[in-house]
Amino acid sequence: SELDTLLREYAGRPSIITECHNLGKQLGIRLLLKREDLNHTGSHKINSVLGQVLLAKRMGKKRIVAETGAGQHGVASATAAALLGLQCKVYMGEVDVQRQALNVFRMKLLGAEVVPAMSGSRTLKDAVNEAMRDWVATVETTYYALGSVMGPHPYPFMVRTFQSVIGDEAFAQCRDVLDGKDPDVVTACVGGGSNAIGIFSGFVDTKARLVGVEPAGGAAVGRGVPGVVHGMRSYLMQDEHGQVQEAQSISAGLDYPGVGPEHSYLASIGRAEYPSVTDAEVIEGFQLLAKTEGIIPALECAHVVAWISREAKNMQGQTVLMNLSGRGDKDVAQMMEILG
Repeated sequence: SELDTLLREYAGRPSIITECHNLGKQLGIRLLLKREDLNHTGSHKINSVLGQVLLAKRMGKKRIVAETGAGQHGVASATAAALLGLQCKVYMGEVDVQRQALNVFRMKLLGAEVVPAMSGSRTLKDAVNEAMRDWVATVETTYYALGSVMGPHPYPFMVRTFQSVIGDEAFAQCRDVLDGKDPDVVTACVGGGSNAIGIFSGFVDTKARLVGVEPAGGAAVGRGVPGVVHGMRSYLMQDEHGQVQEAQSISAGLDYPGVGPEHSYLASIGRAEYPSVTDAEVIEGFQLLAKTEGIIPALECAHVVAWISREAKNMQGQTVLMNLSGRGDKDVAQMMEILG
């Protein structure tokens, strides 16, 4: 199909599996990385965006709007729009515009207009609000390319379908690497949850333990209660009056007070678990992968490295598959300020 061709010849799929020999040995586990950081534009976001922008074109839309936190989905959306000849407007919380200046410039370079969201906490939640307002007002000509497995139906289902290429590939690759076996643990970071559901989709019917790692300051599954936000019913961080609370995370991409409804379902039936890690642990994890394997992860993914290194003592001898959903180039300036 047209999408398969684009994923192969433009995005660079299939993405490889890398074994972390040094870190695995240090932690007493076998650690495999699914390298979504090596896709064109540097994250898993391109998988879904190529599918959605192709769909927008087929629907006869002239422009797309998108929201972005870390800027990765914004960059991917601007990239796909440039490739397929559509206009692109990206909404981004003002706080994130400052945190992720490099990605803002990338989007502009790709021909997109970037609009800072000035309301509320001025982060991802507010960018979603603005993008939805734009879309509702211009729906005849506009397609909303949502970045995660959230929002009103059919978005969670559609984004999961486009991201399931990660899990499909990883399932086959692991069977190959592990002589017909599955990994013991499959893990990914969770903000809205698209990279996690993408890799979980390949293993949900196996015996593998599924672990979605949340930021301590944005633990929608861990600390949330069922509620409605952005057109979906899911676990949500809210106060006693039902008002949405602000999420806080060192990584702009996980700064979201809700989570995709499918993750809420997997948590509620006990199929997946959603521990959280602190910003301090994330900073350690970020440096750990860089120094042991020569791979600089996105801060989002450093959450998973942090959880793996914390839990390794309870997983001795097990095989752990981690979705490395983005590279850390975008975070180097922020980390330079933190680490000095």
